[in-house]
Amino acid sequence: MAEARATVERRWWPPSSPDAPVLLIAGLVQVGGTALAARHQTPVRDLDPGGYALLTVGVGLLILRRTAPVAVLAGTFVTTGAYLALGYPDGPIWASLIVALAYAVVTGHRRAAIISLVAGFLVFPWLPFAVGNDNRPSVAGILGLAAWLIALLAIIETVNTRRERARDAARSAVEAARRQVADERVRIARDLHDAVAHSMSLIHIQAGVALHLIDEQPAQARDALGTIKQASKDALVELRSILGVLRDVDEDAPRLPAPSLARIDELVAHAAMSGVDVRVDADDDLAHLPRNVDLAAYRIVQESLTNVARHARPPEAVVRVHVGNGSLTVEVLDDGAASPSDDGVPSGGNGIAGMRERAASVGGELSAGPRPGRGFAVRAELPLGDPA
Repeated sequence: MAEARATVERRWWPPSSPDAPVLLIAGLVQVGGTALAARHQTPVRDLDPGGYALLTVGVGLLILRRTAPVAVLAGTFVTTGAYLALGYPDGPIWASLIVALAYAVVTGHRRAAIISLVAGFLVFPWLPFAVGNDNRPSVAGILGLAAWLIALLAIIETVNTRRERARDAARSAVEAARRQVADERVRIARDLHDAVAHSMSLIHIQAGVALHLIDEQPAQARDALGTIKQASKDALVELRSILGVLRDVDEDAPRLPAPSLARIDELVAHAAMSGVDVRVDADDDLAHLPRNVDLAAYRIVQESLTNVARHARPPEAVVRVHVGNGSLTVEVLDDGAASPSDDGVPSGGNGIAGMRERAASVGGELSAGPRPGRGFAVRAELPLGDPA
């Protein structure tokens, strides 16, 4: 992302046109054009080496237009004024000054550019007259110069505005790409947390059961170990499915079906393996929910049941899933008292925060906290919008 942003800066600020073409064109117009125009005039002073030097210096100053745009503008102003004051022939002697003026505007020095325009309007028409090389400027000539300068500034500003818009659009594209990458990272991290936390909590609980019963009740310990085996297998398959988004490998690897409330019975079965008694109160048809809402609701129920297994005593829960008034309501309630946090498993503090992020990602809200009297409640309102 940093490289893309640097590319945008180099492309639009300042303009990155090569030096050689600019100098060549300005030189041909200013020096060559003026030399041709001088053949058809009878100026006060012929175009001698001094005149050619002033024209050439004005063009040569443009080499520094990127690093010192204001100084280049001042330098070309002076060389152009000196050329006029010495009475050399008329012609396209303004080319270098116009280029310097344009660069001053597009590099952010608008005040210097406007000052130079005003100064040029006040000085250039009267300079040849002041040194005795020309007649007093006419009103029509002064008005024509004013109109020409205004039009020149308007053209430069229009071009600059378009460049700025293009630059801003490029920057916006870079920022949008950065946000998309950040959002994708958050989504993958959330999925990894949901998959790992649920399965690891189940494995931890069943491992504790196995250790406790292995000597006195080996049959039940064996069941707990079987649960651990299945939970670890499911976790590995889900992890491979998530990582498959990041790389195209193991195309033939087994993949779990996409998480969905249509598979809520599987969540209940997993919770039962952890010793949680779950009662489900859900609408019959949950197969046509928008995909993002369906996934968010599934993960909220999954995380809530994981918390019940880890913290509630007794581990009992009620899951309610209903559609109404354009939204999906998800509730997970338990009547147990929180167990002490002495099971050696770090909570990390991301469970409820992750569920809130899940709800917010689809435009919904989630509340979680103790119930009046006893137990804990998680409630999410997820707007359905248009089905995906």
